[in-house]
Amino acid sequence: MKLPVNIISIMLLLGVIAGCQVEPKPIAYGAANCAHCNMLISDNRYGAELVNDKGKPYFFDSAECLAAYLNQQPAQQQKAALVLVSDFTNPGELIDAHTARFLQSNALPSPMGMNLTAVADEATAKKMQQEHGGELLTWDQVVLAIKNNDKHH
Repeated sequence: MKLPVNIISIMLLLGVIAGCQVEPKPIAYGAANCAHCNMLISDNRYGAELVNDKGKPYFFDSAECLAAYLNQQPAQQQKAALVLVSDFTNPGELIDAHTARFLQSNALPSPMGMNLTAVADEATAKKMQQEHGGELLTWDQVVLAIKNNDKHH
């Protein structure tokens, strides 16, 4: 009788351990390098992060580097548990890239030159668009824009 209880306990424990690992890790601004372009990640308004299904984090200096990385590594895209970008209005706070809104505006230069700024919601994005001009994009549109841009280089 004792063995099945132990096996169940071990399985539950492993489930808890595995469940805790897939979470965002803080980006070490000024210390970590971008997993795509290898530049030092220094601006906490633009950092991005991918956490795979095993809980391993990859850090990026911008949403465009994250998108380029995913475009070039389809296997990583399939294994991605979390795809996160920095909320421009709350520097250092990571938000889900799939629900974020992106403003592409020359008035807001991002580290890699695609001028993509992420915010948490549509209302904030529209307000920023009124102030700075530019185009509003979803994450899928960002990934597609980066893919098309990379073809021309």
